[in-house]
Amino acid sequence: MVAVETEAWSSSELVIAKQAFQAAYEREIAALVAEVRQRVEQVSQIEEIWILHDFLSARRHQMDGKYDDDLTALLFTFAGLVKEGWLRLEDLQGLSADKLSKIKALTRM
Repeated sequence: MVAVETEAWSSSELVIAKQAFQAAYEREIAALVAEVRQRVEQVSQIEEIWILHDFLSARRHQMDGKYDDDLTALLFTFAGLVKEGWLRLEDLQGLSADKLSKIKALTRM
C-alpha cells in the first residue's frame, strides 16, 4: 500500500487542486444531467418517478461523499476521480512530483 501522510500544500497547489476538483465535479454533473434528461423522457408511470427519485437520492449521497475536499484525503479523492474518468492527470499538472506519483500509484490500486 502507498503511504500517504498529511501533505503540505503550497498556495499554487491549492489553486490547482481547487480548479481540478471543480473541473471533475462539473464533468460529473454534466453527465448526470444528461442521464436524468434521458431517464425523464422514459417516465410514463408514477412508479418510474419514484425510481428516478431514488436514483437521484442515491447519486446525491454518493457525490456528496465523493467530493470531499479534506486535504488529508485529497490525494485519494483525486485518484478515485481519475479512475472514474472525471479527472485527468493533466488537470493536476503543477502539483509536486511526489503528489502526482502518489496519485498515479493510487489509481493502479
